[in-house]
Amino acid sequence: MTTTEGKAERRRRMPRAERERQMMTVAEDIFAERGFLAASMDDIAERCGVSKPMIYEYFGSKEGLLVACIRQARAELAKVTTDAVVGAQSAEDALRRGLVAFFEFTDARRRSWALMLRNEAAVAGPAAAEEIEAGRQEQVEIDIALFTAFLPDAPRRDLEAAAQIVVGACERLSLWYVNEDEVSAEQAADYLMRTLWTGLGAMITTVDTGNRPHG
Repeated sequence: MTTTEGKAERRRRMPRAERERQMMTVAEDIFAERGFLAASMDDIAERCGVSKPMIYEYFGSKEGLLVACIRQARAELAKVTTDAVVGAQSAEDALRRGLVAFFEFTDARRRSWALMLRNEAAVAGPAAAEEIEAGRQEQVEIDIALFTAFLPDAPRRDLEAAAQIVVGACERLSLWYVNEDEVSAEQAADYLMRTLWTGLGAMITTVDTGNRPHG
């Protein structure tokens, strides 16, 4: 190896964690552009400037790389939604803050969100599908914790049902929202609040007054 080649090689070296992030960023773009089946590990390696065996060494398989991308997007979503509700003064305020943060994420990270929603996971294999479902359940648990903070006496079953509804509604509306350039994250949150808060607000009133319906 010549001196010039040695210097170039040293410039290309980077810490493992940084290299992993680079690979996942590139893979996320290619998966979103072409779909899982059409995405080539050769193309991902070439765009990263690494060998294909290195990607296999880091992630084990193409599905393993997709799972890592989904897991990273899931962690980022969990952070932005939990950070957003810090300091909220009411359940309504907290829910709206969380919704705005959610839609801002889906807008800013459209490709990450596409990976979490598209049927690519089912094509890729069970590990990817399970990671996406784990992400949904994580958001459900975040919402349950949020509701519990303002409704400590509410039965968990009620809060879990409300959280499942919120997560499902968010997911469906986000598919529409990311294609509507004239709709802001705040407006998307308002659409959901108008629909969801009627029922959630009624539940809060019922719990506060101790007049829970029988059933």
